[in-house]
Amino acid sequence: MHYFEGHWGGMHIIWWIIWLVLLVWIFFIPYDVPYQKSSNEDPMQILRKRFAKGEITKEEYEDSKKTLETDK
Repeated sequence: MHYFEGHWGGMHIIWWIIWLVLLVWIFFIPYDVPYQKSSNEDPMQILRKRFAKGEITKEEYEDSKKTLETDK
């Protein structure tokens, strides 16, 4: 069998390139996926962001802040 004779040889190479690009994307690219928890943020930064976005109320913010400060 000769893979590179005729017009099918080019298609064979194209499929290998497609698979290679797909595998590289799967294993090396998605380090900064949206909604992925970032490991470099401390709990206080996350709490401040949630309060700034309006996800939690002032009472919840202050209660959580006290809890975090007493746990240290």
